[in-house]
Amino acid sequence: MATSDIHVFLSHGLESGPGGTKVQALKAEAERFPGVTAIALDHRSTKVPMERLQQMKEAMAETGASPERTILAGSSMGGWVCARTSAETPVLGCFLLAPALAMSAYPQSSPRIQARKTQIIHGWDDDVVLPMPVIELAREQKLPLLMLPDGHRLENSLERLVSEFRDFMTRCLPTN
Repeated sequence: MATSDIHVFLSHGLESGPGGTKVQALKAEAERFPGVTAIALDHRSTKVPMERLQQMKEAMAETGASPERTILAGSSMGGWVCARTSAETPVLGCFLLAPALAMSAYPQSSPRIQARKTQIIHGWDDDVVLPMPVIELAREQKLPLLMLPDGHRLENSLERLVSEFRDFMTRCLPTN
């Protein structure tokens, strides 16, 4: 594998899967960029956050992805997985959709996100992961946050999510 390759790992939410609408839409968008390998992880074997975090670490190791050339994208619990991964292993990018952050049910749920580029997108009407703790976490860490008039699944914003992801990928990818 060439050293110029970028790896994008997509992590789905608690009740979703690798074939979910958002994951597949973002995966397809990532694959439009030359030199990008996009991998949709399958976390359906466990609902335990720390086990899903371990699955992400193993996927990155198995592919030989270098953190400085890795972009993580996740929704809900998958957003928590990506945020926690970036806190332990600084990566190139972290794209988080309604991330399960600042929630007491998740261990270390307010990680210090260490990606070079980060984007959080959250719905104002999210009743699963309440907006205010995520807004506060973004404020404390000075992270970009886009609030949309949508719920937890962001199902009415798919086109916007893909557009934002395209822009995020463009900002992350080397220009040479």
